[in-house]
Amino acid sequence: MSLPMAREGLSQLFCEHYRRVLSAAYRITGSMADAEDIAQTVFLRIASVDSPPSASAGSYLYRGAINGALDLLRHRKAAPASPLEDAEGIVSSTPGSSPEAEASSRELGDLLRTAVSELPPRGAEMFILRYVEELGNRDIAALMGTSQAVVAVTLHNMRFRLKKRLTEMDRERR
Repeated sequence: MSLPMAREGLSQLFCEHYRRVLSAAYRITGSMADAEDIAQTVFLRIASVDSPPSASAGSYLYRGAINGALDLLRHRKAAPASPLEDAEGIVSSTPGSSPEAEASSRELGDLLRTAVSELPPRGAEMFILRYVEELGNRDIAALMGTSQAVVAVTLHNMRFRLKKRLTEMDRERR
């Protein structure tokens, strides 16, 4: 593959997948600046690979965004979230909601981000794919190279762990 064709291919991948990569990272981190950094890192990684992007490049980029965001949360343990208004149209807040309700929602989002960052990596990824990205178990199984049964059991275990951890975090807050 010649260099101009490589650039053209990367440019096409960027145009096709940047918004999805950015959105996935933002929904997990709650910070547009962090999401942009993660998206840049993911695309730089694929640009540095010698072989041309394959048909699965979109899945690679998407999973890279999710894993990058989870890694960032794990390293920070309490990543500060940007207000939803900063998302520039990616996520919209509910019109007419009170400042108290918005603050409570942000606080709950921060607690959930922290709790998800404490899950085992594969379980956290499945949880994000199911409940944030709203993929079905079949799609998650195909994306992660496993069975639907494994996805179902893992999600059940992750929900149990999250419920327990969120209860603990709520007690610690009071």
